[in-house]
Amino acid sequence: MLIADDHPIMRDGIAVALESSADMQVVGQAADGAEAIVRYRELRPDIALIDLQMPGVDGLQAIQAIHAEFPQARLIVLTSYPGDARVKRALSLGACAYLLKTATRDEILAAIRSVINGKRVMASEVAGEIASHAWSEMLNDRELSVLRLVATGHTNKRIADILCVSEDTVKARLKNIMTKLGALDRTHAVTLARNRGFLDA
Repeated sequence: MLIADDHPIMRDGIAVALESSADMQVVGQAADGAEAIVRYRELRPDIALIDLQMPGVDGLQAIQAIHAEFPQARLIVLTSYPGDARVKRALSLGACAYLLKTATRDEILAAIRSVINGKRVMASEVAGEIASHAWSEMLNDRELSVLRLVATGHTNKRIADILCVSEDTVKARLKNIMTKLGALDRTHAVTLARNRGFLDA
């Protein structure tokens, strides 16, 4: 098993917890997504536990790269961050399971064994969040391009200049974004989008 997390204490803690089980062995660790990709190539572990928020190459990028090179890779997200859009993206990029760091040792072990047996696993809190947004419309690429610029503090006029569209187009996209997210204003829209994972890299 490979553990990828940018916090050494977290990596060590997970390793100790898992290796206390006779059928688990941690063969390597990685401090960021780039190292996770290299270590996966070297070690070819049965399972990789990958955090999402890591410096440089993040977990989503690592999952995408590993899965592209090793389509049969069994990749498990272990993160502090839920959010239905974030979860859907991780699964679409090749993750087999999505767990939160609030999970108990037994829950993580059970998930690992399920993934080894070809099953997909999702934390109950995550499944509930996906269900709560099941009928919500996803933001499209054009709307996301506007929202990312809103999140960095740009005005509508500046966004229009950057995207080479009219200011009215920006306003229309913002209206659609707020409707889809159920946001009260642009600041609220950014907050909701961040929480759901729309603004992840």
